[in-house]
Amino acid sequence: MRHLAANEQAPWGRVDETRTVFVREADGERAVGQYPDGTAEEALAYFERKFVELAGQVTLLEQRIKRGTAAADVAKTIESLKTTISTANAVGDLASLQTRLDALGGAVGELTEKQTAEAKAATAAALAEREGLVIEAEALAAQDPAKAQWKQLSASLDDIFARWQKHQADGPRLPKSESNELWKRFRAARTIIETNRKAFFAELDTVHRDARNKKQALVESAEALVEKGIDGISAYRTLLDDWKAAGRAGKKFDDALWAKFKAAGDALYSAKSEVDAKENEEFSANLELKLALLAEAEPLLAETDRAKAKESLLSIQRRWDQIGKVPRDKVKLIEDRLRKVETAVRKLDEDHWQKSNPERIARSEGLASQLQDAIAKLEQELADARAGGDARKVTEAQEALDARKVWLDALGR
Repeated sequence: MRHLAANEQAPWGRVDETRTVFVREADGERAVGQYPDGTAEEALAYFERKFVELAGQVTLLEQRIKRGTAAADVAKTIESLKTTISTANAVGDLASLQTRLDALGGAVGELTEKQTAEAKAATAAALAEREGLVIEAEALAAQDPAKAQWKQLSASLDDIFARWQKHQADGPRLPKSESNELWKRFRAARTIIETNRKAFFAELDTVHRDARNKKQALVESAEALVEKGIDGISAYRTLLDDWKAAGRAGKKFDDALWAKFKAAGDALYSAKSEVDAKENEEFSANLELKLALLAEAEPLLAETDRAKAKESLLSIQRRWDQIGKVPRDKVKLIEDRLRKVETAVRKLDEDHWQKSNPERIARSEGLASQLQDAIAKLEQELADARAGGDARKVTEAQEALDARKVWLDALGR
């Protein structure tokens, strides 16, 4: 290793015989310090390392600018480094470091413009996103309170507010005036929803309370009917209609009140079932008697003698009425079978009347006479047409004559 002699110069500095180190600058040289306990090389190397440290800081700053570090922070660092380098106790090309820092000033300007534009865009996007949350809340507030699904609506509002808080914490800082205005809108929408919700449930509580009072009264009325047994069923049915019209009293109360109301009804219908069972036992014998009458009556469906059919049916009907009631579930079945026989016998009577009706007979005889006159006339026209050899007239006369004969046959003449 070559040793520097006293006052021997290195590229950017020198060391004198007192181990004072100087750095060379554009306007001369400047003492940067002493290194009395070492060689000239060690003294110079020590201050050159100081320069390397400064150069590293400039390089780091250049890299930070490339990465897009906040322009304001970079600008402060540049000014601080410029001051430090201008009086730095270091040996090296300090002027080149100043030049690099000056160049960074232009980069900071571009970075500032870029970051300002990005900040504006980010703020605009954040404002739009925040306003989107406000619009969502306002849409919820605009719903008809009478049709709102409050559990779902409240959950939606909570979700919107959670997203608002997250956006406020994680998003960019918004201009105070615009941020406050959006918050006022959001708060107003939330207040409307809360007011409507409270009003809805207050009204619902009133409706439920009224329904609860009505149903409690109906329960008491139903329970009072139990001692009447089967005679209370008609009144209970009326109470049941009133129950259906009373509205909802809230699930808990509805279930409890309905259990009491139904228990009263079950008691009434249980009494009715006992009566029905006794009646069915008594009426079963009547059923057998009426089935025997049906076996006697149903052959009349094929009877053609009107007088005989009427006489038999009257006898059957008289005995039918004397027998009395049958089990309720059999009434329609046997009544329908008897009605069928009665209809058949009535038709025999109606058919007889149609045939023997004097007015109808007179009308029939008058029409028959007219048809006979027409037939005689058409027979003559047919003979004349044949004699004259007129084929068309022969055809027309024959068709008309055939039609009149058909009508006459229908009258039975």
